[in-house]
Parts: sequence; C-alpha cells; structure tokens
Amino acid sequence: MAGATAAGGGGAAPAPFGTDLPVRPRRPIIGMSAILLPVTPAGTPDWDGFEAHVVRTHEAGLTPAVNMDTGYAQVIDEATRARALAIAGERTGGAFVAGAFVADGPGDRLDLEAYVAAMTQVRDAGGTPVVFPSHGLNALDGPAWVQAHQALGAHVDRFIGFELGPAFVPYGRIHDLADWAGLLDVEACIGAKHSSLRRQPEWDRLAVRDERRPDFRVLTGNDLAIDMVMWGSDYLLGLSTFAPDAFARRDALWAAGDARFVELNDLLQHLGELTFRSPTPGYRHDAAMFLALRGWIDHDGVWPGAPTRPASDRELLAGIAERLEAAMADTADVAAPS
Repeated sequence: MAGATAAGGGGAAPAPFGTDLPVRPRRPIIGMSAILLPVTPAGTPDWDGFEAHVVRTHEAGLTPAVNMDTGYAQVIDEATRARALAIAGERTGGAFVAGAFVADGPGDRLDLEAYVAAMTQVRDAGGTPVVFPSHGLNALDGPAWVQAHQALGAHVDRFIGFELGPAFVPYGRIHDLADWAGLLDVEACIGAKHSSLRRQPEWDRLAVRDERRPDFRVLTGNDLAIDMVMWGSDYLLGLSTFAPDAFARRDALWAAGDARFVELNDLLQHLGELTFRSPTPGYRHDAAMFLALRGWIDHDGVWPGAPTRPASDRELLAGIAERLEAAMADTADVAAPS
C-alpha cells in the first residue's frame, strides 16, 4: 500500500488505519439482517414472534436473513428450517436471503449434493442462498474451496458466500486473500459475508473487490466494527436483529451526509461490544432479552443447550434500549432512502 513519506525519515509511513481505502460518504448501504428465531419457554420456536420480526425488518428497509447463526441454523431440524423459509418467502415477496446449511462432522468430506439441495430449497422459496460453512467445505484447500463454489453456481443463478470465523463455530475458517479473491471469478456468487471480527482482512477484501469486480458485495459480519460501511462494505449482521429500525435509520443518515450517523453508530456499536463479547454465541440470548425489553417478543429464552448470558445483562440492555429510543426520536426527521 502507498503511504505518506515520514518526515525526516525518508521511508513510507504506515497508511492511516492500515488502509488506503477512501471513506465513501453518502453511499447507499445495502443492509441484510440475520433474524433471531425466538424461543418459547417450552424450547420450541415462537413463530408469531419470528414472523413479526421478519415483517418488521423488511418494512424497515433491510433484507431479512433467515436460518443463519442468529436463527440457530446449526441445531434446528428440517421442519423448522422449511417453515422459516416459507414465512420469509410469503412475508417479503422473496426479498430475503437464507443460510443453506449442511450438517456434518470433523473429518467428513464435502457433501456437494446436500449443498445443492439446501440452496435449491432456498431458491424455490424465493430467496437467495447463503452458503453456510461446514466441516467438509472448510477442510478443502483454497483452490478446491473456490472450485466447490463454482460447482454450486452451476445449480443456482445467484448465491452469497460466507467466511465465518472460529469465534462463532468450531469449524469456522477465514481463507487466504488469494483464495477469497477466487470467489470474484464465480459469476453466480454475487457477494460474500466476512465474519473474521477483524478490520484488516475486510479492508483487504474491499481493495481486491474494487479493483476486480466492483459490483461484488462485501458483506461485513463484523459486529465489533459496524462502521466498516464507511469504507464500502455492506452488511449481513446478527447485531442488527436487535434494532433493524435503528440500523435503517443509521444507514439513512449516512446516505444523507448527516453527522448524526456517528452518534447513532456509536450507540449501536456499544450494544455490539456488550453483546458480542466472549463466548460470542451468547449474543443470541442478549438479542432475545433486548427484543423482549422492546416488547417485540414475549419470551427471552434460547434454544435448548445454547449459551446464555447472566441476568445482569438485562439492566445494561434496558439502559441501551432507553438511549436508543431517544436517539431514534432525535433523528425522526430523516427518512430511509426510497
């Protein structure tokens, strides 16, 4: 990367923030929000709460993403997965994305046929598949990983790739930049979610994208750096399920060139720092607590066996919810872009 010359040193100074990418003011942001699957006290899906949240997210102007990590993709059964797809398809008119998940175990080979079936199921429901990682897929070396995505693209006209770090799942893997760049040559792959929870790899991906395929969507999954949208990322976040209305408002402020973007972004990032602390999967319990505090779901439990947060989080979340309500009132004059 080019950098400014260091005064008196004759060498190159580090690039600001580790990247030469420009901040891109007034850029319309594409927002995709992973939908929490609420859970009843009996440990079953709260379908009324789920459907309402799909509708709420869609009406806010974000694209609902179902059957992702936020929707317990790794543990729900086929009937639950299919019902989530049916609800999303019916309530959004097909304007949704969904995880195409394949269950396997350590040492298993890639099950390409199972991936094709999962992606076809999403497509037939009207959505765009997101290739959820698996043991078999992430065990491939870089070229074979790209070839697998090329093979999947022969069966659907569009899909989204997905790098998920090990903080989220034990089989998570962030690929080398050169391997990731191979996705840009897969015509059916329209974008990729990047969940390393680190800025530098995402900045590097944005630079490659800008040079080689500007229409490719780099979808940040960095819930600890949601301002990556300033450098050209779009997003597919779990954090946005806490407040799709506030994320849509933040995006509108950025598109309008309104400095209040920074304050609202800071508040949402504060929420992310609290809820995406280790162990990271516990964020789903915080999401349920937050949605219940907002009166959007009736219960704040998690899927049986999922990590939980201490009850003391409720007080912290209530304080953030109160501040968020005030921030939304203070920015009510800004409408989401049409």
